[in-house]
Amino acid sequence: MQTRRSFLRQASCSAVVLGGAILSSCFKKPRPNILWIIAEDICPDMQCYGNSLVQTPHIDRLAAEGILYTNCFTTNPVCSPSRSALMTGLYQTSIGAHHHRSHRQDENPAQPAYRLAEPIKLITEYFRQAGYHTSNVRGFFGGYTVGGKTDWNFAWDNPFDGQDWNERAPEQPFYAQINMSLTHRVFKRDPDNPIDPAVVEMPPYYVDHPLARRDWADYLESIQVLDRQVGDVLKRLEDEGLLDQTIIFFFGDNGRPHFRGKQWLYDPGIHVPLIIRFPSAKGAGQVRDDLISAIDISATSLSLAGIKPPNYMHGQVFLGKRAKKRDYIIAARDRCDETMDRIRCVRSKRYKYIRNYYPERPYAQLNRYKETQYPVLRLMRRLAAAGELNEAQARFFASMRPEEEFYDLQVDPFEIHNLAGTADVQGELKKLRAILEKWIQQTGDQGEEKEDPAIATYYEQKSKANYNERLAQLYREEGMDVDFIK
Repeated sequence: MQTRRSFLRQASCSAVVLGGAILSSCFKKPRPNILWIIAEDICPDMQCYGNSLVQTPHIDRLAAEGILYTNCFTTNPVCSPSRSALMTGLYQTSIGAHHHRSHRQDENPAQPAYRLAEPIKLITEYFRQAGYHTSNVRGFFGGYTVGGKTDWNFAWDNPFDGQDWNERAPEQPFYAQINMSLTHRVFKRDPDNPIDPAVVEMPPYYVDHPLARRDWADYLESIQVLDRQVGDVLKRLEDEGLLDQTIIFFFGDNGRPHFRGKQWLYDPGIHVPLIIRFPSAKGAGQVRDDLISAIDISATSLSLAGIKPPNYMHGQVFLGKRAKKRDYIIAARDRCDETMDRIRCVRSKRYKYIRNYYPERPYAQLNRYKETQYPVLRLMRRLAAAGELNEAQARFFASMRPEEEFYDLQVDPFEIHNLAGTADVQGELKKLRAILEKWIQQTGDQGEEKEDPAIATYYEQKSKANYNERLAQLYREEGMDVDFIK
């Protein structure tokens, strides 16, 4: 069984580098199929990443037969901006897709269709031009439906050729996505392999309470259920003789669905698993700590298929002859549902810089979806009001937040101790601050531009209609102030 310590030791000692020689030996002709298995709302919480409580034999198999990356981060901590960036290879802040479910006709039919500017295309267009069949798979794996989620903040006509790779022509290579929702709330419990809440490892910013432990255990159990779905996909590939003709990417669309995770730029909101398996398991068993942005998956997938990524892409190729390494990743959070915000972060392997553009607003602004779906958020809000949280826990419920946050992840992996005002780190802080400012200019970050007020009004009205009554009921049952939600 691999532990967190053992895989980090393995990463530091590994002398194997997946370069052009290994890649060329993976395939000559025909061209490889490219399969993305995208899990929703998930951090690297599998056994192959060091969590011995979670039984994930199929994902662990992918890791054993492939390359496991320990430092992959999404560009946004919620699905629609993250997926918008992923499918274009561009930061969502550069293409007007940074607000969660913004200007979308499926959400608000009164809004006009929003189109991306030329020459931007979905990566599926480049696969098509190269002769690939593209599919967004719908169907059943492991007894659960995969629904073909896209969730982009723009309109696109005919983004895929079909709903399954079996629709392709004979001998035609395919690019396919399988989107798995099992780790999205509401969690799917695993009665066959229950996890004891008493033994889960809770982060120090969480209250140690039976409700919090049960909720965390439920999340971990949902990963076990998802793992069986992954196993079903691998079995189908084997049964169809496709496993060793296919490059498989397994990763998450954003971080885990706990408060201070999803929708925030701390690592639990943007740190996702990334495992890549090559045909015939070439390069198997590697553990690598390269910094990877999720938009790099797009460029790298094209490159591995023999397609040169367009020059306008922000994503970088990280495997093969065109491979580049990152010194840092950048992520951004803007409006989520009705909750207005603008946060940016720069993360190197050791340090994290966060810029809060609305420091006068609390971390835990009202978000009706999270208030109804995240029971631990309500629990800790109640305990905060009663003065029953320690310093690390109470900080998240303060009425204001600092304009800048800075963390030494080597000594403070939970991002609790803000060092922004500490003299010893000013050099590194200024360096990452300058990187952010340059990135904002170079990539055309649109976060400063005001969103059409009608969009925010629509989501405010929708959230009230969907959640106010239920939320008020929950607050009353828990003895909390209902005025907070008005």
